[in-house]
Amino acid sequence: MSKQFADLGISAPLLKAITELKFVAPTEIQTKTIPVLLSNTTDFVGLAKTGTGKTAAFGLPLLQLIDINSAVVQAVILVPTRELGHQIFSNLEAFAKHLPQVSIAATCGGIPIKPQIERLATPTHIVVATPGRLIDLIQRKAINLKETKFLILDEADEMVTILKESLDEIIAELPKNHKTFLFSATMPGTIKQLIQNYLNKNVVQVSADMQTIGNQGIDHQYIVVDPIEKLDVLMHFLTSKEGERGIIFCKTKAAVNKLAKNLAINRFSSGALHGSLSQGIRDRIMEQFREGHINILVATDLAARGIDVKEISYVVNYHLPDVYEAYVHRSGRTARAGAKGLSLTVLQAEEVVEIADFEKELGIKFSKLKKPSLDNIEENNTLLWAKKIFKTKPNHEVSEDFKKV
Repeated sequence: MSKQFADLGISAPLLKAITELKFVAPTEIQTKTIPVLLSNTTDFVGLAKTGTGKTAAFGLPLLQLIDINSAVVQAVILVPTRELGHQIFSNLEAFAKHLPQVSIAATCGGIPIKPQIERLATPTHIVVATPGRLIDLIQRKAINLKETKFLILDEADEMVTILKESLDEIIAELPKNHKTFLFSATMPGTIKQLIQNYLNKNVVQVSADMQTIGNQGIDHQYIVVDPIEKLDVLMHFLTSKEGERGIIFCKTKAAVNKLAKNLAINRFSSGALHGSLSQGIRDRIMEQFREGHINILVATDLAARGIDVKEISYVVNYHLPDVYEAYVHRSGRTARAGAKGLSLTVLQAEEVVEIADFEKELGIKFSKLKKPSLDNIEENNTLLWAKKIFKTKPNHEVSEDFKKV
């Protein structure tokens, strides 16, 4: 097993760690990326769908390239959200289990900055950061990037807007000969422009696992409903998936809150996740989801970044996303690490024409899921009503008159 990673040039301490993590064989993006990054000769762009192992593709060579005798920040990994930052930090710590001299820090927004400043006052080799927090640290002179060799932009397509505003300020702190490694699940025009503006003209570009996201084991389905029955049809679907874990995507925070409230009323094991929640609440909900204490997350697109939970069996697009890239990221939350998964899109009749565009643009095929009958929905609603009654604590303060009846 490890020999395949060894053939890519991975060192013995890293091979030992990934063997213990039960890495079976390198994925396509890892096979194409690791030798190039280890050669450390130019900028790099890696294009691969979510769930294909991009973190190991850049994380393993990065750890190997660190000079442990130099107590400076040698690499900065920029991520769109704290959740993804935490995920990458945890992965790097696991990869570096047998490299105790390598020091890694996470400095993402949404939590107090003071402990992060104190952490950076100690020797640190790799920093995982959100762009806003990194700029804050730069402005406070709490981080020195003058000797940083590597800038990694992970999930670049999810942070294009903030990168356009902040990349100049970040790059101004880096030495001119630094290398930039950019990873993305999609390649919209804004990313192409960013590559043209900031990366070396001799940049190496690779793409992997891009033929179709259907190849990831995702079953793409859609169901057509009338607006008035949308919630009932969803609850019928969720009842059929009882005990399984899934994510429901909504366009807005208000829609997330409304749907999560309806699910809670009907006793579904669920939680809401969006950007307006405090970081403490978001962390608590994510922990409950990871630990299996809740089975359903209702989330906005950005809030769900960094959710790398292998046992997510389905994704529901409660609202059709505005852009094709968003569908890629949503559906990529399921069928992780070679598993099978379902991506169900709930449509109104006038939206069905858009399915052909999604199929053409993304190279996937949707199948139509038959809507449950009125009798099925009524039966499910009765079941949900019974669950509410069953799970409602009895009122022990019953009047004496009632007791005599």
